[in-house]
Amino acid sequence: MTAKRVVFIGDSITDAGRRTDPDQIGTGYVQLVHDYLLTSYPDKDWEILNRGVGGDRIIDLRERWQEDVLDLKPDVLSISIGINDVWRQLDEPNIEHVTPEQFEQIYGELLGKVKEETDAKIILMEPTVIEEDPFATGNEKLKPYVDAVQRTAEKFDTVLVPTHDAFIHYLGAENGEKLTTDGVHMNQLGNMLMATTWIKAVKEFIM
Repeated sequence: MTAKRVVFIGDSITDAGRRTDPDQIGTGYVQLVHDYLLTSYPDKDWEILNRGVGGDRIIDLRERWQEDVLDLKPDVLSISIGINDVWRQLDEPNIEHVTPEQFEQIYGELLGKVKEETDAKIILMEPTVIEEDPFATGNEKLKPYVDAVQRTAEKFDTVLVPTHDAFIHYLGAENGEKLTTDGVHMNQLGNMLMATTWIKAVKEFIM
């Protein structure tokens, strides 16, 4: 049986300590999706690869796109990026930032290469949140990047995982349970929300 290779790429939310994990999967949402696929479809031969790197922005993905995506020839490619493109505007205001327009342009270039060089099914995840307040400055700045992901998904006919929408909906319930450890990085609940949102959006698409 030929293995179905699923590559997850993104920033620290995807990374989630994969380098210290014997299975190189990490302890985040990728692990939960990995466990779901293996237990729900035991007749399939899954190869799950995590290529998240902490701190990455879209420009960093571009630098490693050949090695971490194109050379791997994935059957399924899941991308989660955008948080650091905004967060760096808040915690490092003096560096050169990635505008929403640049973000969308680079995203499109990367997906164009995937379409040209592989047969991968592509999944785009919306960036989640910056602070657990829908009206926080970080989330206001994040909106045009979420919009850019949505437009890119439509343009390239990919599956869109509405992670930002899921997080904002959850926060609106005001139940007192946190999703992150610091406003950005996921705790167990946040990882579960990311994983279940991913599964709902893509489970029919990747089979």
